[in-house]
Amino acid sequence: MLAVSVFAVLSLLLVCGKVIRMHVTFLQRLYLPSSVIGGLVGLAAVSLFREHIPAEWIACAQKFPGFLINVIFATLFLGVATPRLGKVVRIAFPQLCFGQLLAWGQYVLGLGLAGFLLVPLFGVPPAFGNLLEIGFQGGHGTVGGMSESFRSFGWEDGIDLGLTVATAGMIVGVVVGMALVNWAYKRGHVKEVLSFEERPVHERRGIHPPDARPAAGRQTVCSDSIDSLAWHVAVVGLAVGIGYLILLALQHGETALFPDAPRQIFKGFPLFPLCMIGGVLMQTVVTRCGGTLLVDHGQMQRISGAALDFLVLSAVATIKISVVAANWMPLLALVVAGTLLSLLLVVFLAPRLFKEAWFERAIAEFGQSTGVTATGLLLLRSVDPENKTVAAASFGYKQLLHEPFMGGGLWTALALVLVYQFGWMKIWIFCVAMTVLWSIAAFLVVRHNKRA
Repeated sequence: MLAVSVFAVLSLLLVCGKVIRMHVTFLQRLYLPSSVIGGLVGLAAVSLFREHIPAEWIACAQKFPGFLINVIFATLFLGVATPRLGKVVRIAFPQLCFGQLLAWGQYVLGLGLAGFLLVPLFGVPPAFGNLLEIGFQGGHGTVGGMSESFRSFGWEDGIDLGLTVATAGMIVGVVVGMALVNWAYKRGHVKEVLSFEERPVHERRGIHPPDARPAAGRQTVCSDSIDSLAWHVAVVGLAVGIGYLILLALQHGETALFPDAPRQIFKGFPLFPLCMIGGVLMQTVVTRCGGTLLVDHGQMQRISGAALDFLVLSAVATIKISVVAANWMPLLALVVAGTLLSLLLVVFLAPRLFKEAWFERAIAEFGQSTGVTATGLLLLRSVDPENKTVAAASFGYKQLLHEPFMGGGLWTALALVLVYQFGWMKIWIFCVAMTVLWSIAAFLVVRHNKRA
């Protein structure tokens, strides 16, 4: 009954978040998702009545993000016809440079700020610097998926701190992002801006009108054999299972090869990046067996979207305010520094790096680098509502190369383990080297643009 009560309460909070957003214009202007609003309502309730809430109830709710992020990553490439690598690189390379500079820059800034300043001043762990990329680029799901990693290193407070950075990043992404949109419009950098006042009333409230409701994916199998949603959930489950088997193989292989190692890398490695690999393998198998039409990406998006809403809701609602209050100064420093880095790259690098539609392409990256991919797409839609520029295609292709490694990908998961195993300084130097490498790549693109 515990799981039933937790699911019912989380569902109630999600409905409350949607109802509140429908009727509070201020929240509509902020474009805050209903999951965040419902999560904040739950956080307030838990903070006020924590002594009356059973500990096992909160513990159960805290497990939701760690499980649901596996579902989200497993669906990323399911039902997607992956284009040729050469085409992806040709179209998206400038976009990839910008995204990689944002991600590696967050590591350089976060680890450097923590190691050189925050550790000696506030006594936070050196891995505190990882929270900037984990929270901003990865978001609530990545933090939830890395919960066991935090616990295995004896830093459980890192979960709450990471969720706080993720929440702050999502708010920064929307609020500062819309301020950038208005700035760009006044400067003439964009011609079409879909302002809040210009949006239809139903869109402001987040509702599709009855006569224009899009399909939630396509049913690919007959319901008398198996329900289409059940089929797609089963495919996702197989992808998660493949990821789990990969993790077990890595853990056993490392133990067999390095039995005397003081700390093993894959013992604290999270599952969700490997679920993404499981999804790619499943898609490859389905394609080669001629069953491409049996997996619909639209249905996968709905499964992923539902998982993300419940993930964010449960993550925000269970943040420990006491942990945040005890670390508010280093958290504020991290969030402000990360925001300034993103702003500087948008204002100074993007106009030189992108030959066309520079602001549209940059604002999508700003949204993703501070919030989640959905935030980036929201900001992009505000300046390019009809996809008249190359921004949407470039951003989408770039995700194919960016997501497997950064923003919750393999490096995000591995970096936390490496900081504990080798110390923050060595990882910081490596991140500096990668930032320099991508800076050179960006410089070559800029020079090519000038010659063209």
